[in-house]
Amino acid sequence: MKLRIAIAQLDFLVGDLKGNARRVLEATAEARDRLKAQMIVFPELTLCGYPPEDLILRPDFLIAAEHALHELAAQIQGITAIVGFPEKQIGMPYNSAAVIRGGAILSVYRKQALPNYGVFDEKRYFLPSHDSCVFDLQGVPVGLTICEDVWLPGAVERAAEAGAKLVLNINASPYQAGKSRDREAVVRERLAVAGVPLVYANLVGGQDELVFDGASFVMDRKGRVTYRAPEFEEVLTTVEFDCGESVEPLPGEVAEPASPEASVYKALVTGIRDYVRKNGFKGAVLGLSGGIDSALTLALAADALGPDQVDAVLMPSRYTADMSIEDARLEAEILGCRYHIIPIEPAFKAFLGMLKDSFRGLPPDTTEENIQARCRGIVLMAFSNKTGKILLTTGNKSEMSVGYATLYGDMAGGFAPLKDVPKMLVYRLAEYRNHLAPVIPRRVIDRPPSAELRPDQKDEDSLPPYPVLDAILELYVEHDQAVDEIIAAGYPEPEVRRVARMVDRNEYKRRQAPPGVKISRRAFGRDRRYPITSGFGR
Repeated sequence: MKLRIAIAQLDFLVGDLKGNARRVLEATAEARDRLKAQMIVFPELTLCGYPPEDLILRPDFLIAAEHALHELAAQIQGITAIVGFPEKQIGMPYNSAAVIRGGAILSVYRKQALPNYGVFDEKRYFLPSHDSCVFDLQGVPVGLTICEDVWLPGAVERAAEAGAKLVLNINASPYQAGKSRDREAVVRERLAVAGVPLVYANLVGGQDELVFDGASFVMDRKGRVTYRAPEFEEVLTTVEFDCGESVEPLPGEVAEPASPEASVYKALVTGIRDYVRKNGFKGAVLGLSGGIDSALTLALAADALGPDQVDAVLMPSRYTADMSIEDARLEAEILGCRYHIIPIEPAFKAFLGMLKDSFRGLPPDTTEENIQARCRGIVLMAFSNKTGKILLTTGNKSEMSVGYATLYGDMAGGFAPLKDVPKMLVYRLAEYRNHLAPVIPRRVIDRPPSAELRPDQKDEDSLPPYPVLDAILELYVEHDQAVDEIIAAGYPEPEVRRVARMVDRNEYKRRQAPPGVKISRRAFGRDRRYPITSGFGR
């Protein structure tokens, strides 16, 4: 006997109970009628989207989710559907999955392992369960698990012990570089003990700082991948199984993993696209300086939204090199984005005049540099307000780490695509995008980076060289290594101590930064939460 199971690797909107239920019904009908599947598997918390965060604390939200689930179940006929939902009960709810068949809820599985690290805080919202769920599908006993259940020993093995010959694992597993490989390795460990095949169905799309890459897969009981969906694409497809004494997945399409740069680039495009689309903005606007960060951000925005939905604003000052304006115009023209040239000199002079008496006798310093950045911020926010387009900031993770950014200036905006992208990765992503089609002028990539806020300024006047800076930041920020450990690893002591001080001192700035796409193992914001006021390490 053969089983045909549909995997719904789809993008859902947090909180949109009716819209998500409608998408489930549409996909279910297609899986039943066109794909001839006996079952369709949706991602974790399909009905409410993931992560619902403090919506889960609202009783009216849980009641609405309960009603939506029962209305949905009543309409599903001729196919079995696995749908994730928040299960209301007295006290804290469960993170659950319903097995729906014949217009009714056949059984319910409740998540056992609740992650409470990194971006996850499910113990704030849900109770864990300890019970397995095995249901019958065309005579085949099928076990059900949810996301974190496969990352720890227990749930998968218990499902197999309860008689399951096939295990489903529904997921909302966020992206980070290399995560797809890690997922498959963990599942392989579980199946080495459980001895059954597993269907891993993952969410795709962007939700605030998080992006979900999909990359759903099927693994046989020997740990071989027999099907893998592409990253960052909505997919509704079927996988087949031979069912006898054991259940064996038949070979299907196995998408090749993307290169690291291609994978990160797709993650950033997905994050921009969904943040703009799901929040109802009409497009995006950004400041285009002629530097590599804004050049990459423009390319990402154009790829995510279409060049006709993106406006670039060039705002030269008395310190802006002619080549910066030339290169910025060229990139906007190559991509087909509208651009506007608005010099900030009149505004800068006006602010200097306003402050002249109060600042008399005080030498120029970063104050004047920051005024220029804040003049630009006002112009860009005016464009955003007038057009209904979101302002994208262009700063990278290296700058955000050490505070090399201006509050209410270049940090002003609604979304920060490069917030978790170190400077050296910015260069690699620019090269990757130019390999697809040259859109970033070569001179932008090759010239030394500069904020152009004073004569002959270079970033390395204020910061260590970016290769050194990024290496220190990776150890200090992403791996939480102590200063002495980093020095012992061979990095120069003065630079390490200076970088650590800058990171610690600028937590207050990062708290005021817009959200941005998480692509690393430790992003600022949901992932890395340090106190602003702290005496440690002083």
